[in-house]
Amino acid sequence: METLYLAIVLAPLLGAIVAGLFGRQVGRVGAHSVTIAGVAISFVLSLVVFWYHAMAGGEVYNETVYTWLVSDGIRFEIGFLVDNLTAMMMLVVTFVSLMVHVYTIGYMQDDPGYQRFFALISLFTFSMLMLVMANNFLQLFFGWEAVGLVSYLLIGFWFKRPTAIYANMKAFIVNRVGDFAFVLGIGAVVFHAASLDYMEVFAQADTMADATISILPGSEWSLLTVACILLFIGAMAKSAQVPLHVWLPDSMEGPTPISALIHAATMVTAGIFMVARMSPLYEYSVAALSFILVIGAITAFFMGLIGLVQNDIKRVVAYSTLSQLGYMTVALGASAYAAGMFHLMTHAFFKALLFLAAGSVIMALHHEQDMRRMGGLRKYMPITYATALIGSLALIGFPGLAGFFSKDGIIEAVHMSSTPGATFAYVLVLAGVFVTALYTFRMFFMVFHGEERFRHAPPAAGHDEGHGHGHHGGTPHESPWVVTVPLILLAIPSVLAGYFVGPLLFGDFFADALFVDESRDVLARLGEGYDGVLGFIIHGIMMPPFWLAMAGLGTAWYVYMKRPELAQKARDTLPWAYNILDRKYGFDEFNDVVFAGGARRLGQWLWRFGDTLLIDTVIVNGSARAVGWVSGRLRLGQTGYLYHYAFAMIIGLLVLILAFAL
Repeated sequence: METLYLAIVLAPLLGAIVAGLFGRQVGRVGAHSVTIAGVAISFVLSLVVFWYHAMAGGEVYNETVYTWLVSDGIRFEIGFLVDNLTAMMMLVVTFVSLMVHVYTIGYMQDDPGYQRFFALISLFTFSMLMLVMANNFLQLFFGWEAVGLVSYLLIGFWFKRPTAIYANMKAFIVNRVGDFAFVLGIGAVVFHAASLDYMEVFAQADTMADATISILPGSEWSLLTVACILLFIGAMAKSAQVPLHVWLPDSMEGPTPISALIHAATMVTAGIFMVARMSPLYEYSVAALSFILVIGAITAFFMGLIGLVQNDIKRVVAYSTLSQLGYMTVALGASAYAAGMFHLMTHAFFKALLFLAAGSVIMALHHEQDMRRMGGLRKYMPITYATALIGSLALIGFPGLAGFFSKDGIIEAVHMSSTPGATFAYVLVLAGVFVTALYTFRMFFMVFHGEERFRHAPPAAGHDEGHGHGHHGGTPHESPWVVTVPLILLAIPSVLAGYFVGPLLFGDFFADALFVDESRDVLARLGEGYDGVLGFIIHGIMMPPFWLAMAGLGTAWYVYMKRPELAQKARDTLPWAYNILDRKYGFDEFNDVVFAGGARRLGQWLWRFGDTLLIDTVIVNGSARAVGWVSGRLRLGQTGYLYHYAFAMIIGLLVLILAFAL
């Protein structure tokens, strides 16, 4: 099995090396062929692994592949832990990555950085697989940082655009904040457990829960709670939770394929996966779970509200991603880890579908992204329309589609949870259902229905995706097969993936991978009333989330199809509310003024005081002037006359005699 797992990891890496180092020699066809082949191999082998572990009941694989070094008894190793949780993540990562690779052939066909882009997305796939297959904190951290690095390079892929450089620097800095806490969390774990291996650490979770650490004089903190919160702060940055969410909407400056690959289905879910994997630790800290629950609920509701006022099609989907990541985080805080991972899987399919559908629309309109310059595309792009409709319905939780099962599972789990903050979280995630349906179908109706606004729209500078400006006339048409085939293939699991709700949510699929304290096992209590998929659907139709979703859909239809003037009237009636949402609650301004601006001002002060005044004036130039002054004084005594030197010697001799005499 070790050879199989190595092949899954190394195949995308080999493709990335060939496309990246020899892209000029192999050309465009060679670059996309070798990278797609590498990811396809990983996907097929991941299917085999998933069948072996999930269907055939294969044993959990936990072995070391390579020992790097041993220091003071702590082993630094590369190894794989493959269980049902890992197998599911491997399948999701490789499938979405394969679809994005194929889609990229059509989307990036005219881009001069074609080979470089394929090399980077293939390298990202390798990095993500290393993260999810890790059996120790060292390899986890390697994959964690590697996906961050590749994300930085892909967000700033069009490096000649100032907005892209600003966005990738913003992502890099925000993730460094989270990674600093993440490293401290790993350090706290290793400090107590004296091991980097997951299983060895998990075996000591109960003793870690009893250990304390003194952070401030005179106060004792639970070591495990501190470690868990620090690890989660790392997840807050990677999975874009408030207040470390600010980088993800700006990351839409990168090409659309990476929005689907990194910022919908894979990298941003790394934090969710990490917390689920660390469930044996988190279950011993109610404080950490409560913190996670509240942060997730705030993100789920308030980030969704911002999506209501966005006009860039990709940013609407981006804020939807933030909101859905909040739902996954809420599930983790409620100890419903399986529900969070189930929603991670279904969300990966339908959100990647929505991003790629948005990219198809952008291509058809000559890289126009403003929804106010779209409309009426339904008859010109039937495949994109149908798949976008499936993705939108799955996102709002329409009965029978994947998102319905996973989102309802989370909401019901939170409703039954006794974790502090659960009532607050339940109210927000329930309200978020209405908001999700409203902004989703606002986007859908503005893009595919109504007036064909693209025919008389002026060029939209700043939305060119690196290839040109806005739409300049002409009739839109359906995208080529390399774009539509991935859309169709992603639409299939967006419909069918939810029907695995029984084993994934209420069964023992994750029994060997996730640990839940019996007193907080809300999914087990929910499972007592589970009577099949049909019963789940019927029960869901009678519950508030379904009616709130339908209310949001109906409101979007009425406002944006029947009475479009109502949207402007609402904006004029509540300008302060619109302003708050349009300014994204002031997070960007606060960061620019306090953090970025404060850092710049500190740097300027250090330059003026430290560099200019202290170093240049006092130390460097000051010492030079002091040496010059002293040497100038000494030079006055160097006359060159012999009797002057003889006189100085006599004076010195007299001084010595007097010193000894006295």
